[in-house]
Parts: sequence; C-alpha cells; structure tokens
Amino acid sequence: MGVLIASIIILVWLAHLFYSLVYLNVNLSDPLFYLNVLIQAYLFTGLFITAHDSMHGILSNNKKVNKLFGQICTTFYACMSYKRLIKNHFMHHKNPGEENDPDFNAKSQNFFLWWAAFLFRYTTILQIILMGIIYNVLKIWIPEIKLLMFWILPAFLSTFQLFFFGTYLPHRKPHLNEMKPHNSRSQKKNHLLAMLSCYFFGYHYEHHAFPHIPWWQLYKVK
Repeated sequence: MGVLIASIIILVWLAHLFYSLVYLNVNLSDPLFYLNVLIQAYLFTGLFITAHDSMHGILSNNKKVNKLFGQICTTFYACMSYKRLIKNHFMHHKNPGEENDPDFNAKSQNFFLWWAAFLFRYTTILQIILMGIIYNVLKIWIPEIKLLMFWILPAFLSTFQLFFFGTYLPHRKPHLNEMKPHNSRSQKKNHLLAMLSCYFFGYHYEHHAFPHIPWWQLYKVK
C-alpha cells in the first residue's frame, strides 16, 4: 500500500506540473491560476512527506525500494540530498526540540529566522547547481514566468507548509509537560483539516510516538 500511495503522489505531481507548464497561462486575474499554484504546492508537500516515510523505512519492507522512492522524491522536490536529510531527520527524532536537534532553532523562536535557518540547513551547493541547470534547460521550451509560478513558487510555498505545520507549530517553545518526552504538541482532532494542512503531520506528537506509522494512517493513532 505504501508503494502504491507513493507512486500515485509522484505521478499526480508530475501530471499536474506538466499540465500547468504546458496548458495553463499565468493570469493574475484568474482565480483558477491561484488554485493550480496551491494544488502544485500541496503536491510538492506530498513528495516530501513520501520521502519522509521512506526515511523511516515504512514505504516497503524492501530497503532498496524505500531508498529508491526517497531519492526520487527528494530529487523531484528540489534536487535535495537524501543522505543529508535522513541523517538530520534521525537526529531530530533523537533530540526533538533540543539544542542538538538540527530542525530546531535554539537561538531564536522567531518564525522567520527559524524558517530561514531551516531552509539554509538543507540547501547545498550541488543542489543549487543542479536546480540552475534544470531551470536553464527548461526555459528553452517553457516561458520563464511559467517556471517561476508553477514550479519554483509552489516548491517554495511547500517549504512554508512543511515548516509551519511540521516543525514550528509542534516544536516551538514553551515545551509543556504534556509535550514530553518528544517536545511536540499536536493539533486538535480534525482529520480533514489535518490532511489538508500537512498530510496529518499536524498530529505531530503522534508521529514522534509512533514513527513506524505511515502518514496516511497517522489519524488512527490520534
């Protein structure tokens, strides 16, 4: 089931990106333009959530299949280093909300400073080079405004969604007693909002308590 759901997310992401770049126009007065940008951003988030499940080894019992899907998703997302992601993510689970947590900003709880540090920590020189190459190749056939609005902007919005619902809201201080031992809070029980906000990752205490549960079953342990 994990591989099937992962495959669907990847294929829908590809299909909608192709549709947007080829058939849609950038029309700031058209509400459908904004809707398609948001849909693509949500699908980008789905890519990262799929990669996240692969890091936990819960897409498939086959380790090579897990790794393959993780690498595909992180590459499609933004040519990210899967190796770096998996190293930092397990450090996050080991020390959530603490100074040794690579996803936590112990120096400042300011939203924008923390978000900037979050983005910087996962950006590499190789990633920037690869993204630059892909962008410049694609613009031979696709207008730059389309690349910016239907590819770059949705990816950027997705980082906001992932950070806000999956890091900032759950792990920000104060760390109350009910957040122990994971220093993580959880959004109120509403499965529809939890799915729409970040693929159930607003149920974040539950994820830390049950890291072997895939995203599409997190609601069951809320």
